[in-house]
Amino acid sequence: MTVLDAAIALACRVHAGQVDKSGKPYILHPLRLMLKFDDLEGQLVSVLHDVVEDGDVTLDELRLLGISEAAVMAIDCLSKRPGEPYERFIERIRPNDLARRVKVEDIRDNLDLTRLRSLQEKDLVRAAKYHKALRYLLEG
Repeated sequence: MTVLDAAIALACRVHAGQVDKSGKPYILHPLRLMLKFDDLEGQLVSVLHDVVEDGDVTLDELRLLGISEAAVMAIDCLSKRPGEPYERFIERIRPNDLARRVKVEDIRDNLDLTRLRSLQEKDLVRAAKYHKALRYLLEG
């Protein structure tokens, strides 16, 4: 099994049973992101970008899978801390080029409002927040 195979399997385990805002299996989101990248590090970080924040996975477990330190650090940057304001989270991502590239694709995917069955005010508020973050990340 390659490190990418192991990363995909781990993401599938962590996200099993989770659904996105449109009711579809959540795992489709990290898989869509992964397919945006041609480089292994980008693929690994994108498919694993939510496993620490949303699952019971530690950074050391990622290292044991054979994930590079650069990828582990990017995943750490992409893991929002409890109580951390969203703006601070985005500021923390920008200096890490790998994390920034993945977060840009993450936000672009999350901005696809066509996936939602109906559009509500909260969706527009969230989209405005994502647009602001995307502009900030693309500046640097």
